[in-house]
Amino acid sequence: MDVQSRLIQATTAKGWLDDCRPLPALVLRELHERFSVRLTHHSTAIEGNTLSQSETQIVIEKGMTIAGHSLREHLEVVGHRDALEFVMSLANNSEAISERSIRELHSLVMRGQEPADGGAYRTLNVMAAGTEYRYPDSLHVPSLMQDYVAWWNSATDLHPILWASEAHLRFVTIHPFRDGNGRVGRLLLNLALIRSGYPMAVIRNEHRSHYIDALAEAEKADNCAALEAMILDAVIASLREVLGVAHSAGCPLPPEALVWVG
Repeated sequence: MDVQSRLIQATTAKGWLDDCRPLPALVLRELHERFSVRLTHHSTAIEGNTLSQSETQIVIEKGMTIAGHSLREHLEVVGHRDALEFVMSLANNSEAISERSIRELHSLVMRGQEPADGGAYRTLNVMAAGTEYRYPDSLHVPSLMQDYVAWWNSATDLHPILWASEAHLRFVTIHPFRDGNGRVGRLLLNLALIRSGYPMAVIRNEHRSHYIDALAEAEKADNCAALEAMILDAVIASLREVLGVAHSAGCPLPPEALVWVG
């Protein structure tokens, strides 16, 4: 199925979900806890964190430490959890996104970790790991981030999922911070989706190589097809899951929705 057909599919599924809204508080809590753990686990694992999803859940929900794992790995999980809570607060209001809010998001992601420069734009020039691709000169980062925020807050005719994908790509292409850009970029992706009424997209760690290749292709060859398809697949998977949970809680779905959810 091509991208356009899947976009229509996702739009239709979102309509079914909208018909179920407002979801009961218990359902919302269950979905939030489920996706918070999953997104935190996979997003930190993509960057090398070795905590399993169940261990990540224990750290998030119980505040316990897991033997055999470093302090940094625990801090990465806690920082991402706090950053995701901040994203949810941003998603629940209609205020414009600002550089300050993105810096705050980065500060939360990097809290207690090295390098201790959370929220500060990089002052060094960097290259993408394992490639010859150079990110923009550090001197240009402040103006590029001003442009990014202006773009984010402007009107667009793009489908919300494609717009969210572009928001992610534009951010990681600027690479404004020394570290944490991937995690912040995936949080911004989900902020864009949630504000548009879609569930979170979880890029899974087992798809890491495909994800990195898709980003590289988009950055170097200006070909976003693979990245857009990957994010679209993630959103569709989340829509299926959320609709299934909503139906199990009593939301009536039309026959075609039940077939689609499976």
